[in-house]
Amino acid sequence: MSESTRVPPDAWHRLREHTAARIALGRSGAGLPTDELLRFGLAHAQARDAVHLALDVAALTARLRPLNLTTHAVRSAATDRASYLLRPDLGRRLHPDDAARLRDLSRPEGCDLLIVIGDGLSAQAIERQAPPLLEAVLSQAPPDWSIGPLVIATQARVALGDEVGAALGARLVAMLIGERPGLSSPDSLGIYLTWAPQAGRHDAQRNCISNVRPEGLPPAAAATRLWWLCREARHLRLTGVQLKDRSDQSLLSQRSRD
Repeated sequence: MSESTRVPPDAWHRLREHTAARIALGRSGAGLPTDELLRFGLAHAQARDAVHLALDVAALTARLRPLNLTTHAVRSAATDRASYLLRPDLGRRLHPDDAARLRDLSRPEGCDLLIVIGDGLSAQAIERQAPPLLEAVLSQAPPDWSIGPLVIATQARVALGDEVGAALGARLVAMLIGERPGLSSPDSLGIYLTWAPQAGRHDAQRNCISNVRPEGLPPAAAATRLWWLCREARHLRLTGVQLKDRSDQSLLSQRSRD
């Protein structure tokens, strides 16, 4: 084939080095090349697996033991994965037995921050991201903040953290939860922060830090953002749409002073 008839390369091809987005896929006739179809099938299978695989609570507890946190395992009212996926409302409520057990463990002084780890829609995200994130959060903890016991919840939705936080008297609850898998991110973790948690809180009353993973927001940066929001939440006595995340501005100001 002569130089004049050679097909030019896709102008976007080099951009794939900088993103996991599905761009510059090429074509074969009117469709995609076989290798891209196979990659899509693999990504789709990984996303489905992330949704359906169960969280190994015992293994996670063992990995977190060096952090020296008292750990409690709880379940939502969803009895299995099928009911969890079909009935989101059940994932937002504690199993009655676990709700009673947490109330018995509650102390009058409560705690400033309670951390709940929930499997959500990706147990894989919890297994990969929760240990380094939790380590970063604890290493950056202000000395004047009390942190409650660690709660690991299965078949959990975000709002489950509100009932857990209320039962243990937390002034703030941070729910670390597996996010809905994407075709390039089956292991992304989200953090949802709620002031004065109680059953019935809605999403507008929380702040969210999303895409916590090495390819997105690294654990140390996520922990820094979380503590900035925690301090502001305690100062303003609220979270949600009225608490604007200006942690990046704070970081830039600090760097300019340094």
